Amino acid sequence: MAETKGKFDFAIDRGGTFTDVFARLPDGRERVLKLLSRDPQNYKDAPTEGIRRVLEEETGKACPRDQPVDTSLIGWIRMGTTVATNALLEREGEKTALLVTKGFKDLLHIGTQARPKLFDLVCVSCFLLSREYSVLMFTLQSLITGDSLEVWKQLDLEQVEKDLRAVLSRGITSLAVLWSDHEKAVGSLARRLGFTQVSLSSEVMPMVRAVPRGYTVCADAYLTPKIHQYLKGFTSGFKDSLKDVDVLFMQSDGGLTPMEQFCGSRAVLSGPAGGVVGYAVTSYNQMEKKPVIGFDMGGTSTDVSRYAGQYEHVFEATTAGVTLQAPQLDINTVAAGGGSRLFFRSGMFVVGPESAGAHPGPACYRKGGPLTVTDANLALGRLLPSFFPKIFGPGENEPLSLEETMKHFHRLTQEINSFLTVPNSQSEMSVEEVAMGFIRVANEAMCRPIRALTQAKGHDTSKHVLACFGGAGGQHACAIARALGMKTVFIHKYSGVLSAYGLALADVVEEVQEPCSLRYEPRSFTELDKRVELLSKRCHDTLCGHGFTRSITTEVFLHMRYEGTDCALMVTAAGYPSNAQSCRGGDFRSAFTKRYLKEFGFIIPDRTIMVDDIRVRGCGKSGIKSLNKTMTGHGKVTKCYFEDGYLDTSVYLWEELPCGHSIPGPAIIIDKNSTILVEPCCEAHLTEGGDVCVAVGSDPHCALGTELNTVQLSIFSHRFMSIAEQMGRVLQRTSISTNIKERLDFSCAVFGPDGGLVSNAPHIPVHLGAMQETVQYQIKALGDKLKKGDVILSNHPCAGGSHLPDLTVITPVFREGISGPVFFVASRGHHADIGGITPGSMPPHSTSLQQEGAVFTSFKLVTGGVFQEEAVTEALMAPAQYPGCSGTRNLHDNLSDLRAQVAANQRGSQLVGELIDSYGLAVVQAYMGYIQSNAELAVRDMLRDFARRRRQQTGSLEVESEDFMDDGTPIKLRVQINEAEGSAVFDFTGTGTEVWGNCNAPRAITLSALIYCLRCMVGQDIPLNQGCLTPIKVIIPPGSILQPSMNAAVVGGNVLTSQRVVDVIFKAFEVCAASQGCMNNISFGSERVGYYETVAGGAGAGPGWNGRSGVHSHMTNTRITDPEILEKRYPVILEQFSLRQNSGGAGKYYGGDGVIRKLLFRNNVVLSVLTERRSTRPYGLQGGEDGAAGLNQLHRADGRVLNLGAKTSVTLHYHGNTVIFYNIDSPVKPMEFDQ
Repeated sequence: MAETKGKFDFAIDRGGTFTDVFARLPDGRERVLKLLSRDPQNYKDAPTEGIRRVLEEETGKACPRDQPVDTSLIGWIRMGTTVATNALLEREGEKTALLVTKGFKDLLHIGTQARPKLFDLVCVSCFLLSREYSVLMFTLQSLITGDSLEVWKQLDLEQVEKDLRAVLSRGITSLAVLWSDHEKAVGSLARRLGFTQVSLSSEVMPMVRAVPRGYTVCADAYLTPKIHQYLKGFTSGFKDSLKDVDVLFMQSDGGLTPMEQFCGSRAVLSGPAGGVVGYAVTSYNQMEKKPVIGFDMGGTSTDVSRYAGQYEHVFEATTAGVTLQAPQLDINTVAAGGGSRLFFRSGMFVVGPESAGAHPGPACYRKGGPLTVTDANLALGRLLPSFFPKIFGPGENEPLSLEETMKHFHRLTQEINSFLTVPNSQSEMSVEEVAMGFIRVANEAMCRPIRALTQAKGHDTSKHVLACFGGAGGQHACAIARALGMKTVFIHKYSGVLSAYGLALADVVEEVQEPCSLRYEPRSFTELDKRVELLSKRCHDTLCGHGFTRSITTEVFLHMRYEGTDCALMVTAAGYPSNAQSCRGGDFRSAFTKRYLKEFGFIIPDRTIMVDDIRVRGCGKSGIKSLNKTMTGHGKVTKCYFEDGYLDTSVYLWEELPCGHSIPGPAIIIDKNSTILVEPCCEAHLTEGGDVCVAVGSDPHCALGTELNTVQLSIFSHRFMSIAEQMGRVLQRTSISTNIKERLDFSCAVFGPDGGLVSNAPHIPVHLGAMQETVQYQIKALGDKLKKGDVILSNHPCAGGSHLPDLTVITPVFREGISGPVFFVASRGHHADIGGITPGSMPPHSTSLQQEGAVFTSFKLVTGGVFQEEAVTEALMAPAQYPGCSGTRNLHDNLSDLRAQVAANQRGSQLVGELIDSYGLAVVQAYMGYIQSNAELAVRDMLRDFARRRRQQTGSLEVESEDFMDDGTPIKLRVQINEAEGSAVFDFTGTGTEVWGNCNAPRAITLSALIYCLRCMVGQDIPLNQGCLTPIKVIIPPGSILQPSMNAAVVGGNVLTSQRVVDVIFKAFEVCAASQGCMNNISFGSERVGYYETVAGGAGAGPGWNGRSGVHSHMTNTRITDPEILEKRYPVILEQFSLRQNSGGAGKYYGGDGVIRKLLFRNNVVLSVLTERRSTRPYGLQGGEDGAAGLNQLHRADGRVLNLGAKTSVTLHYHGNTVIFYNIDSPVKPMEFDQ
């Protein structure tokens, strides 16, 4: 598309609050305009109004608002919009019906079965099928086998038509279709019947994985009508509805598409994508090739992204709780923005994630709002009210209120200083110090996603340029860049409207994609080349139809993975020319292996590479150039608060600054849309294009002492948690097994020199307290034998293990000149097989530890930096010496995952070392202790509050409860609370003895359950560490099911008894009714294949909320394998996966329903089930009914139906055996509350 001559070109970003307009005038000049997105008293549509104003003001001809805008002077219009995003966030899309295979009507409600917030007992469904979607079932059963489809029942179009007419009679005209076949036939029928929107999953996103594809097709059907509705209103404001004007819309992938092709599934990141294109084109230097981090700070959140010469895309991302499988720019969002609220909780400064929103907004908006980051900047003199329009207050005619902000800060400062009167705390803080503290905490919160985007992917953060845009980012850019070691901040002259400007710079994009299922090998190259050529031609022809000719480029991507793994990468062969051993499109094998090595730290040389999908991206190149500024300027001086107190700070108007001008910090640069703070030791320079480039100097070193500083406490909390999170990302990247890489069954943590937990990333709750016991055991057992370069492997229950498949790898962190470890880092991952009597090492009938697999107590996995492969291999094969047992059945994956755990620990050790280098060992260890004390304080406050309420209601400070395992074993708890101390004794005396079976739970399991429950009851984000247990005394009778003997079988204790312990604790405190009380473990396998999964169920109701159906609860949160992947890779057909209706139990607040999972086996396998709540029903509270008990059934081909019981292992021969798990995560229970 060539630039238009003699006409006006417009690029417009319609945001939720403001609409930004960039206009290129016929004489080459540029104009920018910002107006409210909604102002019904003055105009109907903001983009139309922006265009009207520019045309009227520049031509001098009247353009009345009540008449269509003349389009004769308009060249093109490019738009980005949050219409789809807002409709998804607010659940205001079109009422939609979903047509799906019978037995899967609840598939998208269950999703991956993982809950989004680990410690939130009110688990809200992100995909509200019951409210937003009408679900239509039809009797079709299908099976994906490789790349072919086996249809078991032919499509009955007459029945489909009858069902669709019933849907239309309810006023529903939008239809999403999720079938493996027949979609086109059904789509044609639906359109003929009168459905106005029909979205077919095979057209919207033709990729394997039913759940994300289902979300995507539903989002498309749900959002596209809203987009069309908006476009109809937009075009109606112009003559002939913009018939002869090129109108393009920004998609989530950073490319433009014609207005008539703009659809819901590709529109969710339409707004942010323009900003990414804007900073990528304006900030990245093709000569220097220095990568750029985009930093877009808004009112409620901050978006960060990366550009290093090409856009970084993801093909599966979650927005507003809905996972979409579509090309999207890789944009990470953190809930910290200008409107993020400020709190002081249990001695810690907290920023967000709650936001003040647009209404009432920050306190300074004069509408009764709370303190926010914006208020902190105002209090420190970094925002100048005189430069803001008078649009605040009830009448929207007043300036920002510094007085209101300071009134709130004085009140908060008094609260903080009251807390600081405790011994060993810092001296009192001034209002400015408090405000500055919150700014520093907010900055650290925004640094975390940038570290994740760079360090976690193998990039050096300090080697990047920070490109800042958005209204609020300029006030924080220098501080964030300095904290991350960056030396340059770039702020474009249109930074306040960069998303709109990016639209003017963007390419027009056409993408086509189709599934593949070919091996990447010479005999497949002819077929690959043929399909690539056809797809490329489709892209080229489409772009030619949009007016492009010579400026068209195409890029080919192959979605590749190693055979037998689930982790696929979308790979381009750019930079890898074709050769004799590649297809014509390039050397994709080399491109894939290099990318895989960088992403995951290893390759699998002897493994076949599969191509799952072929994607071609065509671009029609277009762009504009900016004009330089030649103005001169001057500044005034104000007072602004920094670390050294108030400093004279020069103030400049950006539009008055000459190109080439340098401004030393401290200084403030202001334009109509943003404020830039140039901090001390930084210097801003105006480029030839009028942009601001800030050289970030190092902060004069100010030594931090070991005394408590509440601001630093919050910062260290972020830093320690960031270490554990980055360890987890490295482990996920470098592991090979489905359990760790895909199901995310692992945890990573940092420990102090005494083995006490410092920070634990929120991975798997059952690992929370157990790893601390493991580390402390090694300290006692090995003592001085621990040397630098050693790594310990352990899984024995007596050494803090949970169950044997959970292998814990521990690395001591040493410092020069100090004899013992100064910290420990550890990772625990569930290995799919470590030997024992059944495949999967989860035997349902084990009676001794030796039957459950390989045992490690204090095994040196690495000695002096050398991985002990031979020794660990011998140990993994050792179970074969016991009768009926085998050594590990998957040695290759065991060794690969152990190396990945070592790599994750190494990363954690490096990060701990960097933290010590920055602050000194004494300071880091001091704050480790303060963070643990903070967690202790939060738990004590919770216990005091509960004790006060309990004493007022009953006069007693003692609570108790009891529940039973399916075999009748009681788990009994009595809790005595000391209100004055905020402490409690948890006494499990009366609990049943060790059992002849495997439901025995090592002591560490009970501690994990206790930490989890305490964190849930605190109800706010607190550091998760050993401090949580400091106010708690735990009494567990030796020889009981909760503290069994050394060689007791324990595999079920980790996955079953742990859930019952949680139920007992919550029952005592009446927090919520019982949840499924089980992890529903299913494993099957043969000599050639093995598979393991845990299945969701119902969550318990509570005071004021219904229980969530079909979700993992409490002590686990692993994902489940997608149905299409399950059927494609294993000898099984998933015939049904749905909610077990009305199984949760009735009540004022009803319990969540369990699920039904129906598996049909296609080959001989050994099936093992390890479950609970099959006879003991989950309890209700306060008059609510109990939930239903679960049931495991085997349906034989001859018609016999057998009850498998709760725990069994059975050999199935291929004669059509079907296994049905009812409520395989047992149902949930309800509560009645008379409030």
